[in-house]
Amino acid sequence: MYFLKTTASFDSAHFLSGYDGKCANIHGHRWVIEVTVNGDKLHEYGVKKGMLMDFGEVKDAVKELASKFDHTLIYEKNSFKPETVVALENENFNITEVPFRPTAENFAKYFFDFLKETNLPVISVAVYETPENCAVYRESDTEAV
Repeated sequence: MYFLKTTASFDSAHFLSGYDGKCANIHGHRWVIEVTVNGDKLHEYGVKKGMLMDFGEVKDAVKELASKFDHTLIYEKNSFKPETVVALENENFNITEVPFRPTAENFAKYFFDFLKETNLPVISVAVYETPENCAVYRESDTEAV
């Protein structure tokens, strides 16, 4: 079995509505998305000979995903009062609403599902909030590289 890994990062702010601790306040992270894809056969012919797939395919998809969240305030749907959202938009702040609490765990699953829909052979996604802390999502308990 062959594995390829790539990463992309983005800077954004978020908060955890209803959380009892510091993360209830708006704060920022340099999020890192680490994606692992796999396959059991390499291309035998053509420009991809000897490759599982072109790294560019994976890198481009992960970078595109990261760019959607870069330099935004990410918030869970219904965690702001509607007038707060309007006020932020009127101030031209870049805000991104998500249908889940913006935790590393939820982002790992969200990014996994998004990339899987693009037909990439994704087996795991790790999302780092800090260099030391990450959450990993994979579809099964298969050991990821």
